[in-house]
Amino acid sequence: MDTSQNIYDNPEFFKGYIALRQNPHSANEMLEKPALFSLAPVLDGKRVLDLGCGCGENCAEFFRRGAASVTGLDISENMLSVARAEQPNAVFLRADICELPAFDEPFDVVFSSLAVHYVRDFLKLCADVFSLLTPGGFFIFSQENPLTTAPSADEIWTRDETGKVLYYNLSEYSVSGKRTIRWFVDGVVKYHRTFSDIVNALAGAGFVITAMREPIPSAKELKRDPTLARKLHKPDFLVVQARKPVSLHL
Repeated sequence: MDTSQNIYDNPEFFKGYIALRQNPHSANEMLEKPALFSLAPVLDGKRVLDLGCGCGENCAEFFRRGAASVTGLDISENMLSVARAEQPNAVFLRADICELPAFDEPFDVVFSSLAVHYVRDFLKLCADVFSLLTPGGFFIFSQENPLTTAPSADEIWTRDETGKVLYYNLSEYSVSGKRTIRWFVDGVVKYHRTFSDIVNALAGAGFVITAMREPIPSAKELKRDPTLARKLHKPDFLVVQARKPVSLHL
């Protein structure tokens, strides 16, 4: 059985993550979430599944957009304890998205926010999600951009003598696989995949890719914080909308 690293139940990591979550100017709030929801279909009356739901804030947004039911899955009991307290209308299950449980009914939309880069076997995940969707259903997910996950070196920016970023140090892009980094704590495991790895896995599972986003800061955000200009060299996120065909006999 393939299993995910449960880093979010590490107390030091969770403390750092919660502090990041509470920052209204974080990259998640400014870039990732708007891009993810820009690809959402109309959710009125829909059954929604959120893979790697974390503290459940996206589940609240699904309800605001008219979802009839929302189910969130996460491996972290720390995250789920917050989600259950803050979003009582959703159903939350402790489960590893590497081994998705069975459900009595299919879903109309499956979302995942910044979780799939923790999954080793993305081919399996795509096939599993495809089987959970109704015909015409959507798989909408965000992940760290492949340009972000590629390098294994610690220093990823070249700067001038004043510290200003000149360019991004891309390395090992074509070498897919495990990366171990420090993020709040040492030993955080993620998996790098090239753009073609991602596209081919989705297509191989039967999905049609209908949209992709690589969000960057707006002019207003750049004016507020000029250091965000580094994201023009290399976007932080990749957001994908893929659809299960209405008819499987194309």
